[in-house]
Amino acid sequence: MIGRSLTGKRRLKDLLVQKDNRFCADCSAPDPKWASANIGVFVCLKCCGVHRSLGTHISKILSVTLDEWSNDEIDAMMEVGGNASANSIYEAFIPEGYTKPGPDASHEERAKFIRSKYERQEFLKHSLRILSTKSKRQTSFSKKIMDSFRKSSGSKNMEGMVEFIGMLKVKVVKGTNLAIRDMRTSDPYVVLKLGQQTVQTTVIRSNLNPVWNEELMLSVPQQFGPISLEVFDHDLFSADDIMGEAQIDLQPLINSAMAFGDTGMFDDMRIGKWLRSNDNALIEDSIVNIIDGKVKQEMFIKLQNVECGELNLELEWMSLDH
Repeated sequence: MIGRSLTGKRRLKDLLVQKDNRFCADCSAPDPKWASANIGVFVCLKCCGVHRSLGTHISKILSVTLDEWSNDEIDAMMEVGGNASANSIYEAFIPEGYTKPGPDASHEERAKFIRSKYERQEFLKHSLRILSTKSKRQTSFSKKIMDSFRKSSGSKNMEGMVEFIGMLKVKVVKGTNLAIRDMRTSDPYVVLKLGQQTVQTTVIRSNLNPVWNEELMLSVPQQFGPISLEVFDHDLFSADDIMGEAQIDLQPLINSAMAFGDTGMFDDMRIGKWLRSNDNALIEDSIVNIIDGKVKQEMFIKLQNVECGELNLELEWMSLDH
């Protein structure tokens, strides 16, 4: 149990030191030491006080260093990915000319902004707004968003708004023979980008063959392109070094899933394929399968624009229509 606790704390601290999480999600004050476990953001002491006033049904505040975190709470933070990912949702539609409070803002300014952002959800797309309930059960951020997508999937008349067709779970399994960027090793982490969303894994210290087994969530818009994948070496005192990149084509997975509709009705079977070619990063053909009613695709990627390195990924498609 102690070992699991230490591992969880390390995962949380690795998330905290990522660039976007080194500043408060609400006022940009440096070095935040508090987090909202159910929203998935890191905040400073001053903003933390406002969050506490919202009630735990809206924002459950914990100290990164002093409080005990459950594995579920840490998993929820990792699922969101931190401040940049959460703000891409909660601050998606801040009015033009509106100014966020800064580190020196008054308590009144902070309270007004934070209540607008999380309690009244004024900057979310209307169809994504989540009705809060004073339940003791803390639901993960991605599940809340998923439920809201389902409720609003029939609304197609919101001009200028992004409509989503599903969720993509990307399991970053492991890396093999990654590039050296420090003296003899690297501290790698993986970044995935789709549209305006960016998610990333934890940092694994001093390892050229890291095993993450970490699941990242992305919302897939109607007009989707490929996932942009990058691997970086984490540095404390300088810019993180690139360790390779790749593009992941989602068409084979999503088109195959759409063609079969409710895949829960089918036995395990192969339904599609992404073919290896000189124009992509695949090491071998990547097969799309129905497994236990779910559409999944495993792939082995050779990192591009780098001297060496491979990644093993597993994708799972979750349609909003079912």
